[in-house]
Amino acid sequence: MTNLSISKITNINPMTVCKVLSSAKISRAEKIQFMKNHSTEIKSVLDITPTNSEYKTLMKGRPLKKFKPLKNSFTKRGDKILLAKTLNIPLNEVDNYIKNVHDSLKKTDNLDFLPTTTIDSIKTYIYRHGSAEQLVSFFNFELSKSEDKLKFLYHTLEYNNCGVADYFIRPIHRMKNTTLIDLYNVIDKNLKTAFDNNQITQEQNLEVSEWALKRIYQIQHNSKFINAIKIKQYV
Repeated sequence: MTNLSISKITNINPMTVCKVLSSAKISRAEKIQFMKNHSTEIKSVLDITPTNSEYKTLMKGRPLKKFKPLKNSFTKRGDKILLAKTLNIPLNEVDNYIKNVHDSLKKTDNLDFLPTTTIDSIKTYIYRHGSAEQLVSFFNFELSKSEDKLKFLYHTLEYNNCGVADYFIRPIHRMKNTTLIDLYNVIDKNLKTAFDNNQITQEQNLEVSEWALKRIYQIQHNSKFINAIKIKQYV
């Protein structure tokens, strides 16, 4: 699919969106513009209506209390103190430590220099308080290392599993189009690798790819919903 063909797209369907987002010939900026230009059509073809259980989860996590952001800041500080103790480093070095680990992960795609327990501790902190970029990197790391990629995807993209979905339920972690694109590219890349290694069939590759796109789009929609409630709360 070339850049020229994007401008000629008139029929939007899930597979069209999948092809655009996974194309190496299309820049991130062009993908973002595509999402903006066709937001209405994309929304109509992707099922973003939360289930009853998801709606309850979203309502449970909504920022009704005026001082909840303050409470969250104390929770983050407590988590950072625990991480510092786990890593056996001073509290004021935690942010730089995580940054260095993340930078190394981006360059090498592995964390072989760290014990598994340390990786798990850092991952837990990032999935609670890290940046979206850090989340995507660790999501890619976990997915690439997973022996059952489909099971891992279904798990982390559902709520109440301390995974990707739960990260974006917090108002401070609104999912942007850039993050959606990055998440989908991680999924698409890992599914293709699983197919090339005969771990999944081509049918599974296509079906899960489309399901994952719908799922992360739904999570983004829910993220905007939560953020809108937060804004209304303080207007």
